[in-house]
Amino acid sequence: MSPIDPTDPRFQKIKTAPGFIAALDQSGGSTPKALRAYGISDDEWSGDEQMFDLVHKMRTRVMTSPGFNGDRILAAILFENTMDREVEGQPTADYLWNVKQVVPILKVDKGLAPEANGVQLMKPMPGLEALLEKANSKNIFGTKMRSVIKQADAAGIQAIVAQQFDQAKQIIAAGLVPIIEPEIDIHCPQKGQAEQILKEGLAEMLDEVQDDAYVIFKLTIPDVDDFYADFVKHPRVLKVVALSGGYTRVEGVEKLARNHGVVASFSRALLEGLSAEQTDEQFNAMLDQSIQSIFDASMT
Repeated sequence: MSPIDPTDPRFQKIKTAPGFIAALDQSGGSTPKALRAYGISDDEWSGDEQMFDLVHKMRTRVMTSPGFNGDRILAAILFENTMDREVEGQPTADYLWNVKQVVPILKVDKGLAPEANGVQLMKPMPGLEALLEKANSKNIFGTKMRSVIKQADAAGIQAIVAQQFDQAKQIIAAGLVPIIEPEIDIHCPQKGQAEQILKEGLAEMLDEVQDDAYVIFKLTIPDVDDFYADFVKHPRVLKVVALSGGYTRVEGVEKLARNHGVVASFSRALLEGLSAEQTDEQFNAMLDQSIQSIFDASMT
């Protein structure tokens, strides 16, 4: 399969439309924490099946909320389990695009390896080829994969960048757009130095991306405003998005607004304040307010 078709309306939406990317991709390891934040305690479910049923119910409530639509949201990142389920009688990815005009993206990494050289690489992904085939069959547009930088260790950061782009080549060959997410921990003691090393590594690898291919960068909000401006303008970068990385929504939107052309891809900060006990009216109002604040910060 060839790289993505620039005339694809989903490509054009991410490239040109206003909005941000909603991250709804908590996987097995982070799902209990997401449920607790939503007001569902660990003793209200037992086993993975019940847990995933509950989190899908939560995500369905988010996706079907009136304020969650393509007017302010470009795309939504899904966990494989969510992609395999349905929303209002349609496969999740089809519901997002057909009903909400929100581009569906799939998280493909299998979690993080133990820390070495100040970073956590991604665990091996032996089933990636089959997962990409499945993603294509379910009308997924792109993928997301996350690794984490804890220290400004040049060798570690170089290994992260090399691994991310190595997997990205396979994803591009499958006709999908990869979101490359080398998160820098906001508590990294040399965060600015780590950002400089990462930026140089990403720029070097971008030069090797073929002319008809694109990547999306998902990066921690930098210490220096507009630090990633060169990537915003780069012809091979479809979008630069920012993760909330542990900042509150208020902190995240305030920092994001100072980075022109960078839009949000928030997860926890998007869902902050939502609760299973809220009435639909309360839930929808809170989510709408959250979406608006993140949208506003993404429009600078």
